Formats: sequence, structure tokens, C-alpha cells
Amino acid sequence: MRNITKRHEAIIKLVKTNGSATIPELVEMTKVSGVTIRKDLKFLEDKNLLFCTRGGASLTNPYANDRPIVEKALINPDKKQKIAKTSLSLIGKNDSIMIGSGTTVFEFARALQPGHPITVITPAIKVAFELSGRNNIEVLQLGGLVRPSSSSVAGVHAEYILENISCGILFLGVDGIDIDFGLSISNLAEAGLNQKMIRAAQQVAVLADSTKFGKRGIGKICELGDVAYIVTDEGIPSATVKLLEKKGVKVMIAT
Repeated sequence: MRNITKRHEAIIKLVKTNGSATIPELVEMTKVSGVTIRKDLKFLEDKNLLFCTRGGASLTNPYANDRPIVEKALINPDKKQKIAKTSLSLIGKNDSIMIGSGTTVFEFARALQPGHPITVITPAIKVAFELSGRNNIEVLQLGGLVRPSSSSVAGVHAEYILENISCGILFLGVDGIDIDFGLSISNLAEAGLNQKMIRAAQQVAVLADSTKFGKRGIGKICELGDVAYIVTDEGIPSATVKLLEKKGVKVMIAT
């Protein structure tokens, strides 16, 4: 390809081999300055050959897009169902839980058949409809402005209700899980609501397939230290599991 030097080719080869590369690794390999490497990475990103990340480069897009919920439902449905079933064990003896919005937590709602009475608090209309009338479940639907892309409410009305609510555990869906940046979603309107839900819960369990790791949405929700559990699939890298556990997060892998 025109304008691609041998140094560029070496950078691309390393990123393709490992899936990502840090600036120190690239500096050591190429024997040029960090400033030069950053210029190289920007050049290669402009050529659509890789993605620049904080402190390096990645083969996959580190930024999550805001997709309609009907589109998200078609992505890794089998993994989401396994994650949902594995997450059921976290309910324990809690008499109140909260379920956020998203396709993975919706699968959790579909699988929910509690053996004792519980109250489910949710901003997600699909979750409320799914659980309405089910044995042992009382639903508290948060009110607010409905976002068509997620079929969930957001805004000050829902946030106000959450200020006077406490629950045992929140089952949360996210668009991005980044070791440095924390948890995030791809829509700012729902970020504030998710933050309020986290404050209202005694524990937080994140339900996310392995494609969410290493990505960032525009709206940060919280730090990884605010999360008790992450339930995911076997696609998560073992190195990522170790980093999460160092931050006090228990990782549960659905099989």
C-alpha cells in the first residue's frame, strides 16, 4: 500500500498478531520515539488499518455504538442466554432486585422464575411486560421519557424515584468494559439513570458478553471497583480476568 513504510508494516503485524499493542511495546520494537509512534498510529488509523486506543492501538474498535435494541438482540443470543441463566444464582434471598435495560439483562428477566416473592424495579418497558403477572414477582416500573432505541425510560422523573429506593442487587447491562475507564454505555441520556441505579443497589452485577471488553461508550457509568460481579462468556481473555479480580471484581463465566 502506498505510503506504508516497513515500520508501519511491523506495527500492523504486531497488532494483528496480538490483537493490540501498547506504545512502549512499539517503541521498543521500532527504536523510534513515542511521538513518532503516535503519529504512525494516527496515520494507520486514517488508513482504516487499526484503531488508536489510550496508550496504544487495537485491531477492534474500542468505541461502542448506540444501536437499536432490536439490532443488539441479534448479536450473540446463545451467549446472552447462558449468561442470563448463570446470573440467576446471584439473586439469593434478596426480596428486591433491579434490572436495567439491554438485551442481556432482558434474557435474565425471561429466565427469572423466583421461588420466593421479590420486587423487581426496572426502567425497561420490555422487562416490565415480560415479568408482569409472573408468579412471585411484583414489578415497579420507573417512569420517564421513553427512548425508542432501547425501549427504556430515562430522565429526572425516574432518577427522582430512585432517590427513595433501595434494593439488594442490580443486574446491569453495559456497552463497554475498560480496565482504565470503567463501565460505560453508548447513550448519555441513560448514563445518569444507571448511576442512580448503582447508588440504590447494595451490590451490582454486570451481565455482558465478551465482545464488550476493551470498549468504551460515550457515557461513563462507574468505576470497576463499584461492581461486585461480572458475568460473561468464555471468550474473555484470561489476562482480563486477572486484572478484574485484582480490582475486587468476581468474574463468573457462563458455559
